[in-house]
Amino acid sequence: MRILHIVDRMDPKAGGVCQAIRMIIESLKHRNVESDVVSVDDPKMRFQDDFKILAFGPAENPWQYSKKLLPWLICNLGNYDTVIIHGLWQYYSFATYKALKERNGEKPVVFVMPHGMLDPYFQNAPDRKLKAIRNKIYWQIIERHVINGCDALLFTCKTELDLAKLPFKPYKPKIEKVIGLGIKAPPRCTTSMVNAFYDKTGLTNSDDFLLFLGRINRKKGLDLLVKAFLQLLDNIQMPKLVIAGPGINSDFGLEIINLIKTRPELKSYFIFPGMLTGDLKWGAFYACEAFILPSHQENFGIATVEALACRKPVLISNQVNIHNEIVAFEAGLVEEDNLEGVLNLLSKWMIISNKNKEMMTYNAEKCFKELFQYQSIANKIIELNNSMNEKYFEYSVEG
Repeated sequence: MRILHIVDRMDPKAGGVCQAIRMIIESLKHRNVESDVVSVDDPKMRFQDDFKILAFGPAENPWQYSKKLLPWLICNLGNYDTVIIHGLWQYYSFATYKALKERNGEKPVVFVMPHGMLDPYFQNAPDRKLKAIRNKIYWQIIERHVINGCDALLFTCKTELDLAKLPFKPYKPKIEKVIGLGIKAPPRCTTSMVNAFYDKTGLTNSDDFLLFLGRINRKKGLDLLVKAFLQLLDNIQMPKLVIAGPGINSDFGLEIINLIKTRPELKSYFIFPGMLTGDLKWGAFYACEAFILPSHQENFGIATVEALACRKPVLISNQVNIHNEIVAFEAGLVEEDNLEGVLNLLSKWMIISNKNKEMMTYNAEKCFKELFQYQSIANKIIELNNSMNEKYFEYSVEG
C-alpha cells in the first residue's frame, strides 16, 4: 500500500499539522505502508525525515499557490493507492481536487483530514472577521466540493468531528471517521536530557516551573497565562513559567515581552528558551511540574499528549479538543479559556496536595497508554481504505 500525504508545510516551525503527519507516517510504516509527502516548502530546505518529501515551493503567497503542483499531481496521483489531504483553505487542497477531476486514468481513494480547520472558532474569533468572510466565500466556490467530494473525512477526536458540522453549509461528507492521533512513546528520561535543558535555561533542579510549549501565538492564550501569573505573584509564591516555542519576535511575542516589562521585579519568573527539540524538549517535559495550555482553540494538542506520555499532569482550557478525555482520566485540570479560567487553573494547581499530584502523574501516564499511543491510527486508515476499495469493486462488478 502506498499513500501520498499533501500539505502546505513540513517545516517543524509551521506548527502541529506537520508533526501530526510525521506521527501518522510512523504509525503506517509499522504496517509496511509506504508514505510520500507533497508540500510547497522551499526544495532547498532539508528536514531530518526518513520518508520522501517532494517540495514544490517556495510558495510565498497567501494562497500558497505553486504552478508546479497541479501538473505533478495530474501525472502522479495514479501511482498511489490513497491520498490524504491534510488541512484546508489553501491551494494544495484545491489542486488535488482539480487533478482528480482532470485525470483520465486510475484514481486513488481520497481522504481529507481537516486538523481542526473546520472549527467554529476560526469563524467567530474577533480578530478573524475578514478571514471569516473570505472563508464563507471560499467554501461556496471551492472548499465544499473538496469536503463533499472526498471519500471520507478523518478526524483526530469526536469533539473535532462534532464541531466540524457547525460553521459551513452545505456540509455533506460521504463518511466521517475518527481515526485518532497519538505519539510514539517518548525516550526514557536521562540525566543528560534534563541537564541539557537546565544548561539552556539557566534553571536548576531546585527550581519548580510550569511548562508552556508551543507557538507564541494569540490563539494559544499565552497573554492570559502571563496576566494570570503576574496577578497571582502579588499574593502567593508561584513556580517559574517556561515559555518554549517559536514566535517571540512576532508582534504578539513583543506584546508578551512588554506585558512582563510592566512588572520588571517579576521578570525572573519568565523563561524564554525558544523552540525546544530533541533532548532539550524531553528534558523540559521531564523536569517540569506540569504542562499548561490555556488555548482558545486546539484541535488535538500534540504537546499535551507528549506531557501525558512523560507522566505530567496537564492544565488546559476546555477549548483543547481532548479535554473530555483529560477529565475522564483525572489527568489534569480543565477550565474556561478566559482570565478567570486561567487564574482558576493556576490557583487550583497551587493548593493540590502532593499526594493528589502524584495520583495525577499516574493518571497522566494511564491516559496516554490507553488513548494516545499511535499504533491504532494506521489500523483505522488501512481498514477504511480497504472498505473503500471493496465498495468500488462491488460497484464495478454490479455495473
